[in-house]
Amino acid sequence: MTPRASPRLTSYVGLAALGLIAALALRRPELVVVAAPFALMVAVGLIFEGPPDLRAWLTIDRDRALEGDEIVAEIELGAGTRIDLLEVHLIIPRGLTVVDGGNPFGVTLPAGEGRTMLVKLRCVRFGSVQLGEIRIRARSRIGMLTWEGRIDRPHRLQIYPRPELLRNLLTPLDTQLATGDLVARVRADGLEFADTRAYVPGDRLRSVNWRASARRGALIVNERHPDRNADVVLFLDSFAEARSGDEDDGTLERAVRAAATFAGQHLERRDRVGLVTFGGVLRWLEPGAGLIQRYRMIDALLETGVEFSYAWKGVNTIPARTLPPKALVIAVTPLLDERSIAALLDLRARGYDLVVIEVSPEELVTPGDGGDALAYRLWRLRRVALRARFERSGVAVAHWRDDIPLDVGLEGVSASRRRARLVRR
Repeated sequence: MTPRASPRLTSYVGLAALGLIAALALRRPELVVVAAPFALMVAVGLIFEGPPDLRAWLTIDRDRALEGDEIVAEIELGAGTRIDLLEVHLIIPRGLTVVDGGNPFGVTLPAGEGRTMLVKLRCVRFGSVQLGEIRIRARSRIGMLTWEGRIDRPHRLQIYPRPELLRNLLTPLDTQLATGDLVARVRADGLEFADTRAYVPGDRLRSVNWRASARRGALIVNERHPDRNADVVLFLDSFAEARSGDEDDGTLERAVRAAATFAGQHLERRDRVGLVTFGGVLRWLEPGAGLIQRYRMIDALLETGVEFSYAWKGVNTIPARTLPPKALVIAVTPLLDERSIAALLDLRARGYDLVVIEVSPEELVTPGDGGDALAYRLWRLRRVALRARFERSGVAVAHWRDDIPLDVGLEGVSASRRRARLVRR
């Protein structure tokens, strides 16, 4: 701990020095007697005040939480010598806020005893934060010196994004060969009834429809749709974002929450899910399934941020194994950067099944007066034209505003894809 002179010590030193200077200047010895008590107080304080014997520990009740959850941080203090006033300040990183419990707070620690203080924190923004920096300031009974220091008891806290409301998932146009919860359009061994046909040699006996065979006088077998899974790739645009002032909730935060929701529900449906973070820094995660893949997805999303870059990036920079054939690509983007727009149109031109979730930035932009109002209207018209361009390319676009749930924003896309699927059949 580093000692620092307190205001009391500074004032005593000043008074003692002023008395000695006055005695020398005025040649009045009695002024030395007036300054002597202040000099004595300074000497006693410097001799008898030493650094405090202090120990501090920090524990948190869990290391994983969701946005909106509350966690409890426990600060345990112990002292080998008496500390008349100890000020403790737990540094709160971005993403957490104090709900209950004083921070900073002051306590008195008798020699050989300890105190435990509880601070309740709320997780307000997703991310990986490190909690554990404690700033302390100790004062003794005389108060001539103030001892300041920092104690590090690091704890890593993973704050996961809260899920958005999503009742129904997007149905891909094509399925894979692995077993899952999707009903494939092809006819093979499965549970979902498709049609009946005449028996041919090689058909299994258990596929025979005995009632239909009895009515027609010939063997009739049932055809079924197999249960398959799908490959889903989440395309997260991190080239640019829009936010209002110093708020912690912008288009990037909403996009990450939507991507985490899609990832969790598709993995629960036994689909293989991959991730491409397309921005100043390109990150990717090859499609996989299971609980381990879910944690990999969340950890990758927690590291997502807007990274400034002048480089022009295209689809060719994405590893081929990250975009398997017949994969459903769900792009979550504010449609603010030309590089991501060009990459999405390129994906569609290559034949990928693409859906665009537009995280609308229009609510975060306030139109001005005069020329600014006209520029705002032109900007919105340009965005309407951009959506029409995607739709002409055969890409369904969901316009997701901040005031509606994600499930409502996807209704139009789901209906459009159902009609397209019927036409394709």
